[in-house]
Amino acid sequence: MSELSEGSGDGPVLVTGGSGFVGSHLVRRLLERGYRVRATVRSVGNAAKVAPLRAMQDDHPGRLELFEADLLVEGDFDEPMKGCEVVFHVASPFFMPEKIKDGQRDMVEPALSGTRNVVGSVERTPSVRRLVFTSTVGAIFGDYADVLEMEGRVLREGYINTTSTVENNPYHYAKTVAEQAAWEAEKRQDRWRMVAVNPGLVLGPSLTPASESGSLFLLEELFKGYFFYGAPDFSFTTADVRDVADAHIAAAEVAQAHGRYIVAAEEMTSFHDMARIIRGRYPKDLRLPRTRLPHWPVRVLGPAFGLTQDYIRKHLGIRFRVDNSRSVEELGISYRPIEETVLDHYEAWRRQR
Repeated sequence: MSELSEGSGDGPVLVTGGSGFVGSHLVRRLLERGYRVRATVRSVGNAAKVAPLRAMQDDHPGRLELFEADLLVEGDFDEPMKGCEVVFHVASPFFMPEKIKDGQRDMVEPALSGTRNVVGSVERTPSVRRLVFTSTVGAIFGDYADVLEMEGRVLREGYINTTSTVENNPYHYAKTVAEQAAWEAEKRQDRWRMVAVNPGLVLGPSLTPASESGSLFLLEELFKGYFFYGAPDFSFTTADVRDVADAHIAAAEVAQAHGRYIVAAEEMTSFHDMARIIRGRYPKDLRLPRTRLPHWPVRVLGPAFGLTQDYIRKHLGIRFRVDNSRSVEELGISYRPIEETVLDHYEAWRRQR
């Protein structure tokens, strides 16, 4: 049995959003490490969504409890949190950009209210000693062009996204204000400490076929052949979902863990890189692009695919380095090779289709 740094012994830990892409991997990792886990889901009755958690209950009898809780209902997390020393707040609303009708109502308010409700339950639960908060690199920068203004053009934890707004990238804006609200709550007291995990685009094998994760959607476009004529020169900061889960656990277990931790590979990965990795194992998949697209057709045709000229200017062809040294040195994360992550992601996607 691995004990938390705070010496929790046998007390349970809470994972919000336990049926999500990251949450389900985190629950599984915690169970494998001997923890008693409570996980909140939006609906216990959603059989497809909770199937992986039900399987974990069978594999670890008596060690995983499921609770229904709604991020937008104040006090909904009080009951599942009772007696927990550590809370992993993973749950977060996510919509694909085209589904967002009203950025404030659809993204910002749920993210902010959800965080305030979970933090409110932490405030009311005297046993809680640590809150591990799932954020994103998008709370550090808004557009890739922002990173080019950073010292040495390297992404580091010390920056805060100041360029995203409700209109321009409401998802990054929502994650930024939610994380800052949680830090402000932490500063007002001294019973519990918060540690933030800020992953890049999370990839890897999904445990749940019903996931709405943005990363799964983004790669689906690549896998389905939307870019077969050529890969646009967009790159991503990437993180394997299993490394992200391990980083959460280390953020709880390492007594000295503090502040924010970028969890992402040092080098960015492009659509073209991903296609090349998959074609190396599946040469017959004709839907995957073989070439890089020059920039000019992306500039000309991008708006037809929902990309504004402003977005194209601030992202197309831009790469930067990621300083992930804090996650390596303080949390002990050793990153999986991107080839393993991309292939596992693709193979899980094929199995679920």
